[in-house]
Amino acid sequence: MLRPVTAFFADKTHIIDNAIFKLTKGKHSFSEYLGWNIIQINTIGAKTGKPHQLVLLALIDEEKIGLIASNFGRKHNPGWYYNLVKNPLCDVQLNGHWRKYTAREIHNEEYKKYWQMAVDSYKGYQKYKERASHRHIPLMLLEPAK
Repeated sequence: MLRPVTAFFADKTHIIDNAIFKLTKGKHSFSEYLGWNIIQINTIGAKTGKPHQLVLLALIDEEKIGLIASNFGRKHNPGWYYNLVKNPLCDVQLNGHWRKYTAREIHNEEYKKYWQMAVDSYKGYQKYKERASHRHIPLMLLEPAK
């Protein structure tokens, strides 16, 4: 949550996580050893219409998955947020299994619930919120597609 640590991890953990995901066929990641739930997600680009695969920290709530668009407290929301707003259908790999989900942005009581889950899982989110005080940090909820 310290700026130098965030700067290091923001640009490197996804590379390490992707490598370990490939080695373990999607069953493990580097970040899970830090106590985080990590998923791989396939989205469709909001501008390009092209597929994007990335690794994200996830809030697992039974069959639902919460995603925090903190972007490490940076100035702008992450690109994946805009991808899910425009194209909510996505594929998620969790524990080595792929499944289709539909994303929606959450507000009010749902937002409070998942924000608290986020802070409970990683105290750095509160610091990111302070750094990004100029913007609202969106929360997306993924639910199994029907």
